[in-house]
Amino acid sequence: MNETMVCVVGNVATRPVYRETVSGPSARFRIAVTARYWDREKNSWADGHTNFFTVWANRQLATNAAASLSVGEPVIVQGRLKVRTETREGQPDWMSADIDAVSVGHDLSRGTTAFRRAPRPESNPAPDRSEPTWETDPALSSPTDGATDGVTDGVTDGATGADSGDPTQLRPEAAMVT
Repeated sequence: MNETMVCVVGNVATRPVYRETVSGPSARFRIAVTARYWDREKNSWADGHTNFFTVWANRQLATNAAASLSVGEPVIVQGRLKVRTETREGQPDWMSADIDAVSVGHDLSRGTTAFRRAPRPESNPAPDRSEPTWETDPALSSPTDGATDGVTDGVTDGATGADSGDPTQLRPEAAMVT
């Protein structure tokens, strides 16, 4: 619950690597974030230290990032900061700063981009969860009864506005809201 959310502005340092995994698509790339400061002696802006972060994207964000990003492009990344310490090649205390991305986008203060909405992935159709019909079926009512209980389904005829009592008689234009 208490995660460190960060927003970094920098340049794509490595080509995004895209992988299809069991849990869904995943992509990673490095971002270089260079501090800039005003150098009073030179009377100009100067570059400071550069920090590198590994950005991890999952699911649709991974697919879109891999298709959209190239090395050198200015980006803004928002996500959860994860600092890892490991022992690598016999050397202890190797540290890595990763960002589990929530969103990634081009930095429009430094250029333009053309947005294209990604098609939604194919999914199984949702099961029919419509309301059940609670009225009794007229075919099951007693033939000697002949009386109706006055309950209708509320479907009206599109031309006259009269209650037809039959949901199959509803025309599409009558159901449209204008």
